Amino acid sequence: MLHRYLFRRFLPVFIGSVAFFSFVVILIDVLMNLWNYINNQVAARSVFHVMLLYAPKAIWYAVPFAVLFASSYTLSAFSVNNELTAIFASGISLFQFTAPLLLASFIMSFGLFYFEDRVVVPTYARKNDRQNELLHSVVERNNARIVVLAERGEVIYRAGLYDDAARHLHDADFLFRNGSTFVALIHADTALWDEDRGRWQIQNALQYSFSEDNELVIGQPSDQLLLRLVEPPVTFRNNTVSVETVTTKAARAYIEQRQRAGFRYAEELSVYYKKYAFSFVVFIVVFLSIGLSGKTRKNVMLLSLASSITAAVLFYVMQMVTMLLAKFEYISPFSGAWVPVIVFTGVSVVLVRFART
Repeated sequence: MLHRYLFRRFLPVFIGSVAFFSFVVILIDVLMNLWNYINNQVAARSVFHVMLLYAPKAIWYAVPFAVLFASSYTLSAFSVNNELTAIFASGISLFQFTAPLLLASFIMSFGLFYFEDRVVVPTYARKNDRQNELLHSVVERNNARIVVLAERGEVIYRAGLYDDAARHLHDADFLFRNGSTFVALIHADTALWDEDRGRWQIQNALQYSFSEDNELVIGQPSDQLLLRLVEPPVTFRNNTVSVETVTTKAARAYIEQRQRAGFRYAEELSVYYKKYAFSFVVFIVVFLSIGLSGKTRKNVMLLSLASSITAAVLFYVMQMVTMLLAKFEYISPFSGAWVPVIVFTGVSVVLVRFART
């Protein structure tokens, strides 16, 4: 019964906070683009559609703040009304009383991760596409004069033009090496991506290689070499994939592509780990609010909001610093994403240990 009472007090504040913070995030996005909407004479219905598509992203942003504020406010209100004192007098510790809330936040962390990966990412992409359409902002994905390294530089792709709509490479060269030793060069007028086979199908192609006598040999491309032309079309687009705005599957594929090409990938890998670590912010903020409960008995709403903002700012500042350190490879990508989570979890444990009980 006591735990039900806790959730009855917590849930209305949490739901109201999510709604409020989400509305603020959506409103900021609309105001930032308002002048562009007016200049392009965008209908109010279309703007509202963009707002709806942005809502999942806004909720994702709002949930950590809402959980922190709701838990801080609820527990502080318990303290102000001397309800915590009565609970402690009955032999129930602070941790025992708040354990279900902590468990719920832990489960919610996993839910937030899947919500971001399955709902937020696709709807946010649709929102950007729809907004670009309304504002006549064309995203050019065709690319010219492309050079792509694959298999750690052992396969090099060069194309005069990549057509993203048709997924064609025009005037393409494929250079194969064994370490630093030249193996063969295949030139093709065009190459078409075969989705079923997961590789490039070339047309009007010739292979150039050297015989054992070091003589130039010109002939038909080797099937063995053609099987290695598996670099996906997304690699050739005129854009850099933002790991933060794609699903974990797409992010992992992009990082693996950079690894194969021999490019640096510390920043992308740290952002990939951050997609997992960020979800546990919900668990951390509840832990923090439990440790801070009962610290004040006046101006509960104001101080709860202030403590929520302060804790969030401190966390994001630390995360920004560790992510920068990971980007420049002073620390590992895993540390860049998870150190703030570990540090704030430790701080929360200490606060709970010395909280009034």
